[in-house]
Amino acid sequence: MAAVEPPAHLQYTVEHEWLDSGSPATVGITSVAADALGDIVYLELPTVGDQVTAGAVIGEVESTKSVSELFSPVSGTVVEVNQAAVDDPSVVNSDPYGAGWLLRVDVTETGTLLSAEEYAGLNPA
Repeated sequence: MAAVEPPAHLQYTVEHEWLDSGSPATVGITSVAADALGDIVYLELPTVGDQVTAGAVIGEVESTKSVSELFSPVSGTVVEVNQAAVDDPSVVNSDPYGAGWLLRVDVTETGTLLSAEEYAGLNPA
C-alpha cells in the first residue's frame, strides 16, 4: 500500500504518530509508518488507566519485517484502546487514519507536534 497524504486536520510527530486533538485525543501511526513496516501482525499498547508521557515509548508495532517502538505524542491518561486493532492489526495497514487508530488519551500536555504540511515535508513522496 502506498502512503496516503497526511490528513490536514491531524497533527504529527517526527516518529510517525498522528494525533486528533479531540477530547479525548486519538493516537495512531501514519500511513508512512504503516507502509514502511509492511504487514502489521501484532500491537503492544498501554492499557486503560496507564499514564503516558509525550515523547516516551508506550508500546510496539510488530510487522513481518521489523518491530518499531510507538511513541506518545501527548502526556495524559489512556482512556481507551482500540481492541479491534489489537485483535486484527492489519486494520492499521488498511485504514491507519480511521479504523486503525490505536488509543485515546485524556491529555494533560502535548509534545512537539507538526502540521500535515510540515510532516509531509519530512517524508517526500
